[in-house]
Amino acid sequence: MKATKETLSPTRVKLTVEVPFDELKPSLDATYRKLARQVRVSGFRPGKVPPRILDQRLGRGVILDEAVQEALPQLYSEAVQAEEVDVLSRPEVDITEFADGGQLVFTAEVDVRPEVVLPEFSDLQVTVDAVEVTDEQVEEQLGALRDRFAQLQPVERAVQTGDFVSLDLSAQADGKPIEGAEATGLSYEVGSGNLIEGLDDAIVGAADGESRTFTTALLAGEQAGEQAEVTATVRGVKEKELPALDDDFATTSSEFDTLDELRADVRSRLEQSRRTEQVGQAREKLLESLLERVEVPVPASLLEGEIEAREHRLSHELENIGTDRATYLETLGQSAEEFDAEVRETAGKAIRSQFILDAVIDAESIGIDQGELMEQVIMRAQRSGLQPDVYAQQLAQGEGLQALMADVLRTKALFLLLENAKVVDGEGTPVELVLPARPAPDDDEADDDHAGHDHAGHDHGDHDHEGGAEDDDAEDEVAAEPAQAATAASEGVDRDI
Repeated sequence: MKATKETLSPTRVKLTVEVPFDELKPSLDATYRKLARQVRVSGFRPGKVPPRILDQRLGRGVILDEAVQEALPQLYSEAVQAEEVDVLSRPEVDITEFADGGQLVFTAEVDVRPEVVLPEFSDLQVTVDAVEVTDEQVEEQLGALRDRFAQLQPVERAVQTGDFVSLDLSAQADGKPIEGAEATGLSYEVGSGNLIEGLDDAIVGAADGESRTFTTALLAGEQAGEQAEVTATVRGVKEKELPALDDDFATTSSEFDTLDELRADVRSRLEQSRRTEQVGQAREKLLESLLERVEVPVPASLLEGEIEAREHRLSHELENIGTDRATYLETLGQSAEEFDAEVRETAGKAIRSQFILDAVIDAESIGIDQGELMEQVIMRAQRSGLQPDVYAQQLAQGEGLQALMADVLRTKALFLLLENAKVVDGEGTPVELVLPARPAPDDDEADDDHAGHDHAGHDHGDHDHEGGAEDDDAEDEVAAEPAQAATAASEGVDRDI
């Protein structure tokens, strides 16, 4: 067999494969054996029909075509390996020459991974917000903690914003009660605005036992959206009593003995939170910088596949919450054209980011060990509410394990870039990021805005394990499902002809 490669574009190649007839003999013999078992001929036992009889019954041309279809996947796979083609899509195969006794010539056009030229890591620079925790922010956190330990005390006065009241509600339209639109003893925080529009304005100033009626639109039921007269009766008023901010409160609400110790801990936790946010900001800006600096062409088939996956996931999510695409776009304030353009742009960035990080993985020989893999399986199993062994079995049934490995590898690549890049704050002061020892994949990134279907994954077999490429949730530019590698793609050759 002879294979030659022709580059059609930075993301597509054409393989021309020449196969002598003798090399087709194993496939031809296998075809005769298969047909001998399937074809019933009087005087011959199943499986014992001679080839010449099959030629007479079925035609030599039919048998040759069957043999070629049998041989094509393996021949294509061997050609891919011989020419070291990094396949990203199923091939478009065309048989250009074949005759009984003559050579087989076929071509296969396929999308391939583009070459990525990485910049010097030390040349990368990103600007992040400085870690600043103000006294006001500390007091705000202490105030939230006091609120958690507040007690409700009955009061004999009119309703005020911030009170907690017990309400009886009923509604009517056109003078007739609306079935199912009533409630008794409903607890409500006045001013929260999370129950019925107009309720807060109606009951502020009402006394215990007093009823107020107002007009509003119904939110649920058969008459949802229609105007109705709602009557709210106050059945009890309580106000929130906050504990004093002192050492006793510190002892009650925490493991600390003094308010100063509690305040110092709150400040420390806020600083840690800001540093974590700083790392996330640095990751995001570093990816943006790489996308601006590195030219990465995206195969059209991958882009369309990614867009289709995102649209499919969005449709599924909208169906789950009982709405449609038009309503969703209305809540976003976007036209269909604007939304589609945004999805296309985001999908393209996701694929380009994957290509860049995969290039870093290859360049730096980044791998993943068994301990890292098990950590991720256990962590995600806990989030899913499953036992680790059950979760691992689910991963193994599909391509989830490869997706997880690719996610970890890309995250490690991104953190490697951060370790080598120059990170400064808004005033140009160097910032030392607090990076985790073993960075975990960011599910928000793996998810992306609308889907997260990774077609850019490829083998990292030289790096301890094989890496494919969403994730169960995932993420924005880094993420999730393995593309067909050369052998996987070859499985679809016979179906594509």
